[in-house]
Formats: sequence, C-alpha cells, structure tokens
Amino acid sequence: MIRAYRPADLDALYDICLDTGNGGLGARHLFDDPRLLGHAYVGPYVAFAPDLAFVAEDDEGVCGYAIAAADSEAFEERMERDWWPDLRLRYPLTPKANRVVRHIHEPVRVNPLLALDYPAHMHANLLPRAQGKGLGGKLVRAVLERLEKGVHVHVRHHNKQGIGFWEHLGFRVIDSADKLVLGLRL
Repeated sequence: MIRAYRPADLDALYDICLDTGNGGLGARHLFDDPRLLGHAYVGPYVAFAPDLAFVAEDDEGVCGYAIAAADSEAFEERMERDWWPDLRLRYPLTPKANRVVRHIHEPVRVNPLLALDYPAHMHANLLPRAQGKGLGGKLVRAVLERLEKGVHVHVRHHNKQGIGFWEHLGFRVIDSADKLVLGLRL
C-alpha cells in the first residue's frame, strides 16, 4: 500500500535510509550514530515538504519511501537557515569526519543551470523485501503527480540497480560527474 507520510513514520524512514544507504549496499556498519544519515537525507524533506513524502507499507510495516523538494534552490536555502545549523553543532567537522558530516558542513548545491529544467529533486528507497513488486514505481509516481516542471535524482555510479530503477521510470542521464544525475521532464 502507498500512502502519505505521517510523523509516526519518521523512525522507519531513518532506518530505511540507513539500510539502503551506501549505494544500496546498506550503511549501518559505516556510522556510529545510526540517525546521522537520516538527519541529512530524510529529516529535512519530511519537515519542510511533507506533502511530497510518501511511504510504502506491507504486512511488516513501512518498507519504503519517496521524498522530494519541488524547488531545490529554495529548499537548500531553507536547509542552510533552518536545518544545518543544529546538526553542525551536534556533528562537528573534524579532520576524520565522514562524508555525511562533511556534507552537513559543506553541502553540495544544485547547479543553477540544471535547476532551470529540473528544479525538483527526489529520493526513493525500498527495503529488499519490497523490491521487485512495483512499489517503487508507485511511490515515485505519487510524488511526480505533485511536481510541475522537471525532477532530478543523484545515483552513485556503482548502484546499477538504482540506475536501472530510475531509467525504467523514464529518467535519463543528464550529468555524470561524481554521482550520476538522472532527470525527467514533466
């Protein structure tokens, strides 16, 4: 079942983010704080754009999500003002900081030229038990119905399953620097 996000789902979304992180390989073993990844890649979306957050639920509970920001540039400004400051205090930047802590302190900004045609961006993650059942496509389409111009996603080069998922939904590679950027015009 696909449904709108509810605040009671937050812990499940943070867990899914962690269990599907690292390009789909799982990231629990990479972080001392199991909430760090969710703080960076889930929390601001459900806090600032809850109308663009949907979950998949099966008999065992929440098993996937799709979240988005309709205007990436405005979203980044809001995160800089209202999200990152507290996390920067909680997770100080040290010489040995992991990539997520570095991201909190020095977030990558959307390319303004990319944002002209693909102003929205999104994330979607499914636990292995939910994959291959059509839930991912349904989640993404629930979000796409609420977006207007174009949307992009970032996928790590080694995440072949993720790349295939987005391409199956009609996304195409529009940039291939550090991470692949796939876009869909709406």
